[in-house]
Amino acid sequence: MATSASRPSRVAKLPPRERILDAAEELFQSEGIRRVGVQTIAERAETTKMAIYRHFETKDALVAEWLRIVAADYQAAFDRVEAEHPGRPREQILGLARFIAEGLPAISHRGCPFINSIAELPDRSHPARQVIESHKAHQTRRLVGMCTEAGLRDPEQAAAAITFVLEGAQVSTQNGSIEQAGDHLMRIVEGILDQHHCSLGTSRTTTD
Repeated sequence: MATSASRPSRVAKLPPRERILDAAEELFQSEGIRRVGVQTIAERAETTKMAIYRHFETKDALVAEWLRIVAADYQAAFDRVEAEHPGRPREQILGLARFIAEGLPAISHRGCPFINSIAELPDRSHPARQVIESHKAHQTRRLVGMCTEAGLRDPEQAAAAITFVLEGAQVSTQNGSIEQAGDHLMRIVEGILDQHHCSLGTSRTTTD
């Protein structure tokens, strides 16, 4: 997100739909979904409520589209580590952990958009809630695939443990309960990978 000083000139160059999404992202992140009205978004985007409803049928649709963009950024991280470490699934998994660890300082100020949004969207039929759940399920499938390719003994269990660590680090950073959460995150994920590899070796030794 650009600084507030440069924002007006940057926003003026964006097409209307992108201006609306830019304003919604900033407001939803800093103030929450429920507290931000369509009129406030219109003012921040330097447009009108009518213009917003031309692009997004409802505020819920706007929230869902914002979270779709956030989810795409996370999925892009998977693509990036796969491209950077072809055929090296362990390094891909560590790359994902590093991506989360490096993003923790921003979370300490604004919080994870998915965690924040889930707290405000208890209705699982809400379109934005469905975006989050679909994204998380897809993310888990990709992580299980990496764990499988890495030859871990129980890919689903390993992926679950890694997911708990990644998401727990974000919550702990957000509430300030753990110092140097990024360093802890990396060490724990490395430990999970080592543990499952050791288990694999032990299992093979036993059955041979």
